[in-house]
Amino acid sequence: MITIFNRKELCSVFSMNEQVNIREALSRNNIKYHIRTINNMSRSGSTRGRSGSFGQNMDLNYQYIFYVHKRDYNEARYVINK
Repeated sequence: MITIFNRKELCSVFSMNEQVNIREALSRNNIKYHIRTINNMSRSGSTRGRSGSFGQNMDLNYQYIFYVHKRDYNEARYVINK
């Protein structure tokens, strides 16, 4: 089980395709992971409430942060960089 105390951030990506590729690579190698998804267009924590979406790069709307167990970190790095 991956908890906040035993996890390590593996990587952070904005592309849905890249997120899918990383998920598939980790799953193929039986590496457990947790994904945190951040919506950069949400009202909380963004400038959207003041300026709307004018000038925003729509490819950067979502950020996907991958976490793995600390003991699996080196193997996971190797797997996603192949």
